Amino acid sequence: MKIRLNRYLSMCGVASRRKADELIKEGKVKVSGVVVKEVGRRVDTEKDRVEIEGRVIKPEGKRYIVLNKPPLYLTTLRQSKDNKKTILELIKDIPERVYPVGRLDYDTRGLLILTNDGELANKIIHPRYKLPKVYLALVEGRVNESALDKMMMGIRLEDGFTKPDYVRVTQYKDKNTLLEITFHEGRKHIVKRFLSSFDHPVLSLYRIQVGPIKLGRTPSGKWRDMSQDELKALKGSNLSKSHRKLSSN
Repeated sequence: MKIRLNRYLSMCGVASRRKADELIKEGKVKVSGVVVKEVGRRVDTEKDRVEIEGRVIKPEGKRYIVLNKPPLYLTTLRQSKDNKKTILELIKDIPERVYPVGRLDYDTRGLLILTNDGELANKIIHPRYKLPKVYLALVEGRVNESALDKMMMGIRLEDGFTKPDYVRVTQYKDKNTLLEITFHEGRKHIVKRFLSSFDHPVLSLYRIQVGPIKLGRTPSGKWRDMSQDELKALKGSNLSKSHRKLSSN
């Protein structure tokens, strides 16, 4: 069967198609002994030998992991240059080469999906699918109804207009507020930048849900396999349902 090289790399659990294109452009991929830099190159899955930096790449069994990332861990599978802890330390006992779908900031904790299913990973991170991500954000100051109304109207940040899918107060903690806030886009630091623009800087951030996948009772620093029901819900979702509908299921 002949397919695009980036799709083959994605099927083998190397990376998403977008990341695979970067590896190809950087000259890190060989097909039958020849370096390939053409993003649109097609390969014969039965005849061609595909390598990345000398390692032969073959399809492997799919694995879907839900990790509760603690704060002060980098979302990377490479060793940190400044000796910071990375999520690689938390998944050493997983034999498959899984990689994080999207990322969480160094000081942000919560739900992180890891998989070697590049096709599904692409659906989760691609903006067109509008997969909602739900956060609990402890912010400075007391957020009132007027502020919530303004937040729901959205605001223009330095990289364009944005608005949450949903935001509500869950608890007041002394002079601070715990918000539940949902965004379907994944721009860098989007939650922190958005709330800071309303003079409510984030003190701590905790992601509790990605689409139909909820963190549940998974302890901090631990991982679990995604259940078949969760996987079916994620694959079967049109990835554009509202947070309210997801929460009601």
